[in-house]
Amino acid sequence: MERKKAELVVEMMKRRIITLCGSIRFKTLFEEVNAELTSRGWIVLAPGIWQHSLLHDKSPARKIALDTLHFDKIEISRAIFVIDSMGYIGESTMGEIAFARECRKHVFYWSKGDLFRL
Repeated sequence: MERKKAELVVEMMKRRIITLCGSIRFKTLFEEVNAELTSRGWIVLAPGIWQHSLLHDKSPARKIALDTLHFDKIEISRAIFVIDSMGYIGESTMGEIAFARECRKHVFYWSKGDLFRL
């Protein structure tokens, strides 16, 4: 069983999985970056909810659950791509960047033109 798990981890590391991070107010940029990276062969993970008003359950527990899910996406990714339009990085995104670095993930930034380097 452990060998099979190890083989799965190795296979995942070979894949080009990237998670998009940033303020959901930049939805249009998320869509553009997602399309560009997808066309280059990346498996792109992104937020699944774009408007807080669409949440049926707006409790603090729901926010924690969604944040945890996003950290799970970062954990299985090779890298993150930060959508930091006009240099804006909010508190949640700073936490995602710190987590990605702790997990030794590559961190790329919109504002640095990293999209053209991937």
